[in-house]
Amino acid sequence: MLVAQAAAAWCRWTGLPRPDRDQAAGRGAAARGGRRAPVTPRVVLAPDSFKSTLTAARAAEAMAEGFRRVRPDVVTERLPQADGGEGTLDTVLAARTDAAVRTTTVTLPGGPRTARWLMLDDGTAIVELADCCGLPLIGTADPAGADSAPLGTVLREALRASARRIVVGLGGSASTDGGAGCLRELGLRTTGPDDRDVPPGGAGLAVVTSVDTTNLLAPPPDGVLLLCDVDAPLFGPRGAAAVFAPQKGAGPELVRFLDSALRRWADLAGGAPDAPGAGAAGGIGYGLSSYWRATMTSGARYLSELSGLPGRVPGAALVVTGEGRHDEQSYTGKVTGHVVRLAQRHRVPAAVIAGAVATERAGVTMVSLTDLAGSEREAMERPEHHLRRAAERLAAGLTA
Repeated sequence: MLVAQAAAAWCRWTGLPRPDRDQAAGRGAAARGGRRAPVTPRVVLAPDSFKSTLTAARAAEAMAEGFRRVRPDVVTERLPQADGGEGTLDTVLAARTDAAVRTTTVTLPGGPRTARWLMLDDGTAIVELADCCGLPLIGTADPAGADSAPLGTVLREALRASARRIVVGLGGSASTDGGAGCLRELGLRTTGPDDRDVPPGGAGLAVVTSVDTTNLLAPPPDGVLLLCDVDAPLFGPRGAAAVFAPQKGAGPELVRFLDSALRRWADLAGGAPDAPGAGAAGGIGYGLSSYWRATMTSGARYLSELSGLPGRVPGAALVVTGEGRHDEQSYTGKVTGHVVRLAQRHRVPAAVIAGAVATERAGVTMVSLTDLAGSEREAMERPEHHLRRAAERLAAGLTA
């Protein structure tokens, strides 16, 4: 008995297999000549789309090819992500086999367009703003008049299809209209001093004096969930106009005008203009939460859970994410910031591959495609090629 206890203590101290607990491990090691099988490294690839250049799925595949070239022994898991902006529908399609694609015709400044949306078996409709009136579709020619009406057209169609719940991805908008255009398509009427309908876009908010909800359609019975890619308030220094309107073509004077118009809109609508996400999509988060009782959540977190990402991070050798531009905004609700935090929470090494890198983060490897390619133009013309190169560089540094 004492001999057995002493032997067990020796095994615990040295780490050698115990016959009673590690028999299988011992037999396996003996079959291999006394050596344990090497652990196969597993790398999780969870990029966002590279705006107007690559979808998240294509970006993940390019990264996987780069790893395979240098480290064919590595297992790569491709989990393309989205945060409520571009690529939201594709992320849901990859994660849900019951997602059926529906289409609706919307009216844009350049003419009609077919917008996609999804219906799940449980009656949930998934709508992506970027696919019906996103910035690449509308452009920056008229930032004061850009309107969210096409989103309202798709939401109305989802109601007609008897959706019990609607999930709306809000990222990538071209408008700064507080959601007024979207709500107008749902039956809301906004009028000016002469009782005439106000113009579309943020310009209309500057003259609106009255709101009539008489004909506003009711939201679906199980509610509306907004997937926000930012936590910005409606107005102010961190608001929809100050931070995001310049990306939509607004100069300093117009930014001030739009911020004032959003304040006027808040005075009429009530609601919670300071709520995180109220400024999402030019204030659509605020409009739909005020008039349609929508709730807001992090799009990056919601979609990462839908794709199963949180369960794949623990135990990985490396987690790689990516986007077109990595800056401070990446940590205010975007995919890359969410993925980095998730990796760090589980003490897994993280890397970011981005078209341009404008911020660093302690303990995170950053790879700029612009630096790797030698110029921004070259990086954008051959993004998949340079993504593969960036992944090869990461693979070469991966611990065996």
